[in-house]
Amino acid sequence: MNVLVVGSSGYIGEALVARLLRDGTTLRGRPVTGVAALDLRPSPPHPRLAMHTGSIVDPQVLEGALRDPVDVIFHLASVPGGAAERDFELGLAVNLQATLGLLEAVRKSGQRPRLVFASTVAVYGAPLPDRIDESSPAMPTLSYGAQKLVGELLLADYSRRGFVDGVSLRLPGIVARPPGTGMLSIFLSDLIRELSAGRPYRCPVPAHATSWWMSRGCMVDNLLHATELREEQLLEGRTFLMPVLRASMAEVVAAIALERGADVPGRVSWGNDAALQAQFANLPPLHAPRAEAAGFHHDGTLERLVKAALE
Repeated sequence: MNVLVVGSSGYIGEALVARLLRDGTTLRGRPVTGVAALDLRPSPPHPRLAMHTGSIVDPQVLEGALRDPVDVIFHLASVPGGAAERDFELGLAVNLQATLGLLEAVRKSGQRPRLVFASTVAVYGAPLPDRIDESSPAMPTLSYGAQKLVGELLLADYSRRGFVDGVSLRLPGIVARPPGTGMLSIFLSDLIRELSAGRPYRCPVPAHATSWWMSRGCMVDNLLHATELREEQLLEGRTFLMPVLRASMAEVVAAIALERGADVPGRVSWGNDAALQAQFANLPPLHAPRAEAAGFHHDGTLERLVKAALE
């Protein structure tokens, strides 16, 4: 089985490529025989990795990446929320037009790969209702969320027509990302990374502010699982809301303290950024029984989340 990872040098993409190359992971019952990667920045060289360096916006780059047969595509490339708000044209080009370009390149190639699309919980917008579940309407209030929602719809339509076999996953906050990503939710990662490193941290939202959490390793598990879904599991729809851990900032700090020492809570101070809290840290209970029945999962406990986030 040949796999293509689009957005291979991003935070999730690099971990996915490493897992595919390191563990000999099997997908849909078949071994991974070849891994191809596409990104602006090349991945570390590996004898089983074919690197395609360039922009997903460039049709020739996409055509080159699809020249050899591909059984599974992971589409992880995006301009994140904060950057997409600052530069509307860039977000539109990468998050929407390039997604359509990828779907068109797949259609014209004559292949029908399983395409796993990284969408986002930002499709729900803000303020959120008292509960989010798999029937909650998508009402994005950021361009990033709107662009990802359109990507979900395009993937479903191309799948309906038989051009691709698509699955969209609505990702929560994935931790602990490195700094400088342009994501408005980066403070969720900063909280874990800075306090775990023994440094003081001023969290921009209050201690009681509540968010949804998942580690990178857990997300890679879920991406790989999406390749194994059977056709009957997609009859109710090709979009899945990921199960999450829901916890306050203070609860996460307490979990870090169990791992890194009792002095951790004393090194954090709290802000009151109402706009940031409204988007990312005022999150209600989330219920995803369909996704759980299909085999998707969260980290289990906050202690496991913190340990996984620090790996």
